[in-house]
Amino acid sequence: MASKMRAVVYDKPFQVSVRDVERPKILHPDDIIVKVTTSCICGSDLHMYEGRTAAQPGIVFGHENMGIVHEVGAGVTILKKGDRVVMPFNVACGRCINCEEGRSAFCTLVNPGPEGASASFPRLVNRIPLDASLSAYGYVAMGPYPGGQAEYVRVPFADYNALVLPAGTQHEEDFALLADIFPTGWHGVELSGFRPGESVAVFGAGPVGLMAGYSAILRGASEVYVVDRVPERLAKAREIGCIPIDFSEGDAAAQIKQRRGGREVDRGVDAVGYQATTGDGKTEVPNAVIEALVSVVRPTGGLGVPGLYVPSDPGAPDQASAKGYMSFPFGKFFEKGLTIGTGQCNVKTYNRYLRDLIIAGRAKPSFVVSHNLSLDDAADAYHKFDKRIDGYTKVLLHP
Repeated sequence: MASKMRAVVYDKPFQVSVRDVERPKILHPDDIIVKVTTSCICGSDLHMYEGRTAAQPGIVFGHENMGIVHEVGAGVTILKKGDRVVMPFNVACGRCINCEEGRSAFCTLVNPGPEGASASFPRLVNRIPLDASLSAYGYVAMGPYPGGQAEYVRVPFADYNALVLPAGTQHEEDFALLADIFPTGWHGVELSGFRPGESVAVFGAGPVGLMAGYSAILRGASEVYVVDRVPERLAKAREIGCIPIDFSEGDAAAQIKQRRGGREVDRGVDAVGYQATTGDGKTEVPNAVIEALVSVVRPTGGLGVPGLYVPSDPGAPDQASAKGYMSFPFGKFFEKGLTIGTGQCNVKTYNRYLRDLIIAGRAKPSFVVSHNLSLDDAADAYHKFDKRIDGYTKVLLHP
């Protein structure tokens, strides 16, 4: 068996390359090795690509992965060689208190945090950095799990972390999005406290924002407003039945309330995160979306925040946000009796149900996919995705 494989490797800010790395091996009986058929480039990957994290050269990117089970550890009981699978981007054990409660993004075994319980599980001590608070494939400070923008990827706790798909190649683009953005968009709506018939404002029409708007429509929203400034993204929002709002034309909250005769919406979703900008699309204002949501959501309404906020960012525009601090109008938030839900998506909570919506023909999230490319085209794809060149929005890589 060959000991090397091709993979997308981080070199330095704004540069990745495809080169030979060590092929993954079974390290524990619960592991499987998956031969990757599709891996997606995510907006979160750009945080590392742009040098805004502590990522070191040599990390293999890719947390949205699917493929065919190639090798099975002796302790794996559900999966078998040849199964087609997709993996949640967050790695979890399936056994701890949070996993048992459906909060797999906050697994206390795989993601122990500074005061975690690794010492109670000797086989994990040398595999997990004790300062990790979350775990994912191919992402800085999120565990020792190389990414899947490669020919093969190792999946730990495989019976829990791999979702079996129908055999064949049907729905490849749709199923690939079960690793992250479709469940994350759904999660954003869930975090907001949404109920069928309510109105929703989604800030950000990137892949996650479009998935949030799409999820709200699937779940029976009366109106869905999607805020962005990129014409292609706003056009895509309109195509799926949302009402596009261009914030480069003026305050988004004011535009929405004007369209609604002064009324606010029931729920709001922040699918932008800490890299929010002003109308020019260049000046970063990390609290801009939270402030807008406090303004546009009705009293006793809810905010869902699946957009990424980080504990530190050396590229942030000010000292406070560089340390993960942010101000927002808490007085108005309190006065309106608003609620807020935050955090990474617990993909396992949603992915099998969203898979079945795809199989039944009720959902087709692949409308966001802009490009299917060879793994060898990754460097160029990252450059164009980062610069939003040639309509690059959601890129799928195939080894």
